[in-house]
Amino acid sequence: MGGTTKGYPGSRDSLCAANITFDEASAILAAHCDPLGQEDVALAEAGGRVLAKDVLSRIDSPRCDVAAMDGFAIRTADLSGQQSLPIVGAGFPGSLPAMHRPGTACRVTTGGTIPKGADRVIPWELATAQDDHVRFDPDLPRKSHIRAKCSDLQSGATILSSGQSLTSLALVAVAGGDVDEVTVWRKPRIAMFATGDELVEPGKGRETLARIPDSLSAAMRFMIVNWGGVVTSASRAMDRLGDIRSAAEAALSDADVLVFTAGASHGERDLTIAAMQDLGLNLRFAGVRMKPGKPVWYGTIAGKQVLGLPGNPTAAMTVARLFLAPLLVSLQGRQWTSALDWEDRATLEPIPANGDREAFLCADEAKGTVRLLDRQSSSDQARLVLANALVRIPPFAKTCPAGSSVQTLSFQP
Repeated sequence: MGGTTKGYPGSRDSLCAANITFDEASAILAAHCDPLGQEDVALAEAGGRVLAKDVLSRIDSPRCDVAAMDGFAIRTADLSGQQSLPIVGAGFPGSLPAMHRPGTACRVTTGGTIPKGADRVIPWELATAQDDHVRFDPDLPRKSHIRAKCSDLQSGATILSSGQSLTSLALVAVAGGDVDEVTVWRKPRIAMFATGDELVEPGKGRETLARIPDSLSAAMRFMIVNWGGVVTSASRAMDRLGDIRSAAEAALSDADVLVFTAGASHGERDLTIAAMQDLGLNLRFAGVRMKPGKPVWYGTIAGKQVLGLPGNPTAAMTVARLFLAPLLVSLQGRQWTSALDWEDRATLEPIPANGDREAFLCADEAKGTVRLLDRQSSSDQARLVLANALVRIPPFAKTCPAGSSVQTLSFQP
């Protein structure tokens, strides 16, 4: 056996003892999830990534004074005593600034360069052009309608700091600074394992009553990708110690995280932890006082993360949202809590009193309110279609009347 955690000596009797709370288990996981290595990626491929280094602008923006509106560039001094000026030249985006001739107006378009010496743009709707002259309204606003050089970005200035996410809006600013490559934290590589003799690929379940479709692997893959991970392999392992061990050993070299579904309870074929201990697993915890998801376990093998999820579909998806999602964002340089953004919502219906384990119940959240699904079962599959959130209920909580505020977590990133 590769190691143990206090309170979890690794014997069969200790597994799923559920001696720790959800918060304690989360703290253990968070303490072992340092960001992975850094890599340089092209800006076009950087969306959603987390910066490992500051991004500095490489240019001034605007590069020179430019027009903020379509109109005519003039010198304010030339309006004194006259409201009509000859039109000389034009300033368009992409052209270099020319010298402005005193006593004239230069036609400009939005983003076009302002001729040197002009200090104001009169919008076209406040002007009347006829032939080669333009006449202006007598009551002109004082606004210059000029975007000054460097008013947006200055060369060498920080656009984004390390740790910030490259959202679509952030990419606009980075590209505007003439940056084509950024340094980000590497995406975690995930090896997935669905264990169980009964599991077959979806579409094959109808061939025999002894088999059932693997309903979790496709969903787990999609969830991993949504939270920024890369699935390097997906395997189905039989309920045999050697098969599980061999499949995991083959995946260890290419993966940062191994995720198992099923095989962690007390049954004779729940062999996953034992198989991993043969490979040097340092078991950090096994069993959490929560429902659903009591059998969840976590450990490390030579710095690799290993997470075991329950086999029942609702329990597996719930635990994946609570543990796998924050694990993935932590490995990418974000805070563990950024994936657990609980918000208070008013419950539309009463919530029954809770037992001795903290509960995370499937719910439908809409317009700031939340309603529990009318049946909560760890093995449900069809009813997951109705759920878009989890509601957190403390242990021994009394009945919650309708309208009470409850902590709610979205299933989506």
